[in-house]
Amino acid sequence: MRKATKIVADYRIILERNERLGFIGSSVELPTVFADAKTPEKCYRVTADALMVAIATMIECGQRPPQPASAGRRTEQVNVRLTAEEKLLFANAAMNLGFKGISDFIRNTALNSVLSSR
Repeated sequence: MRKATKIVADYRIILERNERLGFIGSSVELPTVFADAKTPEKCYRVTADALMVAIATMIECGQRPPQPASAGRRTEQVNVRLTAEEKLLFANAAMNLGFKGISDFIRNTALNSVLSSR
């Protein structure tokens, strides 16, 4: 848990206002991990806790947690041509899984696949 706490300390947590729940928290590095609370301070804490549990689980399962977004600046670009149907499938999957967009979904999915096959 100490290693997970250290990793999460560098993650970028994002809070969004929600009429029903107060605030919803997630992170750039693990956009599918969420938490909610009535105040921003509490939401930040419970989101960090949820991230720590997710990271600790990944470590225990032998998976490599994502690097903090600030650790590496993305300067390289790859273009992928898709059919309209493929783009729609990716967009729906990205949205349903909590990603900010298709690029984040494709990058995260591909990297997880490559890193887990090592």
